[in-house]
Amino acid sequence: MVPVNIGVIGCGAWGRDTVKTLAQLPSARVLGVAEHYEPFLNRAKEAAPNAEGYSDYKQLLANKEIKAVVICTPTHQHKQVVMEALAAGKHIYCEAPLANSIDEAREIVKAAKAHVGQVFQPGLQHRSDPQRHFLLGFIRSGAAGRIFKARSQWHKKESWRRTSPNAEREQEVNWRLRGNVSLGLVGEIGLQHLDNASWFLKAEPVAVSGYGSIQLWSDGRDVADTAQVTVEYPENVLVNFEATLANSFDGDHEVYYGSDSGVMVRKNKAWMFREADAPLLGWEVYARKDAFYNELGIALVANATKLVAQGEKPAEEAPYANTPLFYGLEAFLHNTRTVADGVADFAENFDIKDTKALAEYVDSLHGALMPAATAIEGFRATVLAIKANEAVVKQQRIPLSKEWFAL
Repeated sequence: MVPVNIGVIGCGAWGRDTVKTLAQLPSARVLGVAEHYEPFLNRAKEAAPNAEGYSDYKQLLANKEIKAVVICTPTHQHKQVVMEALAAGKHIYCEAPLANSIDEAREIVKAAKAHVGQVFQPGLQHRSDPQRHFLLGFIRSGAAGRIFKARSQWHKKESWRRTSPNAEREQEVNWRLRGNVSLGLVGEIGLQHLDNASWFLKAEPVAVSGYGSIQLWSDGRDVADTAQVTVEYPENVLVNFEATLANSFDGDHEVYYGSDSGVMVRKNKAWMFREADAPLLGWEVYARKDAFYNELGIALVANATKLVAQGEKPAEEAPYANTPLFYGLEAFLHNTRTVADGVADFAENFDIKDTKALAEYVDSLHGALMPAATAIEGFRATVLAIKANEAVVKQQRIPLSKEWFAL
């Protein structure tokens, strides 16, 4: 498949990781990077030496050779960039959350759906990860019994504050610490965890409760450095997420509790912990076992070879390769090329202005696409993130209206 000419808008830490990840993908040709802060722009160009650097993203959008863009700007800036990128005819991968308000997120998704023939993929990377799809089938098959609760956490001792010799730039780069624009830890980080739970449970949340406070970083910020939320799902299923910037112990992981087994997920690895009275599945006798304190975890490995299943530990991945972001961008590039080629074929035989017929034709390409989050999934995850952060700020329980999740 011919590489997709792509540009990256926003070259902060995540934007630079995105550029480095795209460099690992033969299906990508990075032609442009846009960032108005020159030091960040220069660092991004180091990872994409053949890319043109733009101090204004509008110049990147004007480059007709660039067919797709990845938007890595701060959350509250997404809407304007998305709208202009759609108008420029670009395929879009937009980091999640899509926006910091429900109204703006809804506007983004409605506009994306109106631009038939342009791919719009929100940054819910786990929905493209083969390991996650393997776990999805495992959990939904009932192999762990009835899932009745889940918990996840993100612990990292860092301030979230970035320094700059320029006071105006320091204010700008620390947008995550300002409550008027930031969705805080549960919105900016927890969104991925909460979306995983909704996806695995195949359920829509009905309420969310939250709490948060500043425990360590009393530096003028008004965003909690320690927060937790409880999301209520149908049939009294509860999902807890908690995060802190004050301690790194036990890192980043998720646990799903079933009546027969618990399933723990750490990055791209997972283990099953069987209950003594759980029925025998058969294959677990031969699977690799890893010790966790006084528990024995049975490795759950997607596409495992017999050697891996019987005890050989998998090699560690190279940086930026085979990460959730890698799989998300890989799917975006594949789907962009597939849809772009399909639209070109349609235009040769039919009236490209017949948007209804074009939409039906694009829908017919679904079977050729790689798994990826849809615009509506990105919208619903964003709504939950916004309301979860609101619950933390107000320290209260918020019943979730179905109208909020509707376009």
